[in-house]
Amino acid sequence: MPPLISQEEALRLGQITDHAEIEALIERAWKARVERFDDSTDMCSLVNAKSGGCAEDCGFCAQSRFAEADTPMHAMMTPEQILEHARAAEAAGAHRFCMVTQGQGLSKRDFQNVVDGAKLVAEHTNLKRCVSIGHMSGDRARQLKEAGIQRVHHNVETAESFYPEVSSTVRYEGRLRTISAVEEAGLETCVGGILNLGETPEQRVEMAFQLARIDPTSVPINMLIPKAGTKFGDREHMDPWEAVKWIAIFRLILPGALLRLCGGRIENLGDLHQLAVKAGINGVMMGNFLTTLGSEPEDDRAMFEELGLNVSRQADNGSNPRPDNRSGWLDGEAPRTPVDALIDSQDEANFWDPSSQLRHRRKTSVPPRPDGAPNAFPEVIQVEPEAA
Repeated sequence: MPPLISQEEALRLGQITDHAEIEALIERAWKARVERFDDSTDMCSLVNAKSGGCAEDCGFCAQSRFAEADTPMHAMMTPEQILEHARAAEAAGAHRFCMVTQGQGLSKRDFQNVVDGAKLVAEHTNLKRCVSIGHMSGDRARQLKEAGIQRVHHNVETAESFYPEVSSTVRYEGRLRTISAVEEAGLETCVGGILNLGETPEQRVEMAFQLARIDPTSVPINMLIPKAGTKFGDREHMDPWEAVKWIAIFRLILPGALLRLCGGRIENLGDLHQLAVKAGINGVMMGNFLTTLGSEPEDDRAMFEELGLNVSRQADNGSNPRPDNRSGWLDGEAPRTPVDALIDSQDEANFWDPSSQLRHRRKTSVPPRPDGAPNAFPEVIQVEPEAA
């Protein structure tokens, strides 16, 4: 579906700051979202199946060996552990489950763990299955499809013109090759990025239109969580109204894509979470994120239901068409399922929990970043002028 606004209009909308004007923009984005998706939602949950020790230099990530931050670590999960976290996601009301690993490629053994985990999730839950495992070949993409994976996540992270500031070891064109391999294998694509890395408004618009050309099924919207010891660790959080405005702009540029609020939504949106949903969001990442804590399932479901949106699960998310695969929404009430009694808090199930399941290892040395930038921006010291 082509964008509903031009690049010039998107840039103009990016300049507005008046809250009344932003609210009018939100109403416009809400109308576009309802016209395409009616009251349907697409709720996802993830497990950080392998963390830490990444060889890449992405400036936002504490897992990078180039970051001065302590490294969040845990070994590759077994397929049975992956299934356990998937069952918690299903109990919370998620429609889909994503298995995530660090780095830009997996060893044969780790890849097989993901494949076997996907098979278990397909066999024992009604969840749709996704992975985020870095670069991959067409052959690996086909193996994932055979194992029951339906969608692959691989972000572009930012606009191509700003990308050299984000990473020099993971090439932008390499990301596009992986996305193409996923499409050629007949899998859905999930491609998004991170706002507030230091990109200009023009580059935010550039990224949105680049995503429109890629035409992914799903677009996750992340907002930077500044982490001490990373390249972008000195940045401030986004102003919540600014964040909501850009979500609405992305909706108008990407009217046919599923927009999902992901990392950084807790820290950046604050009390404007529901307004962000009205700006055009289809779903959120339920539960916790890779290295940070998320919301309670009850709160996330209520945020959508108060806007008249349907968060119910179908009898079989894994097989039946849902509105998230562009086949149109199902008519009638969602049938009851064997796990229809939803849990309301993460304490009620064994969610992925970075506060207890990650260990943080202090780095003994940090190599210089390949792009020549400092590993972390130095603290700015304000110096008072001397008296005359």
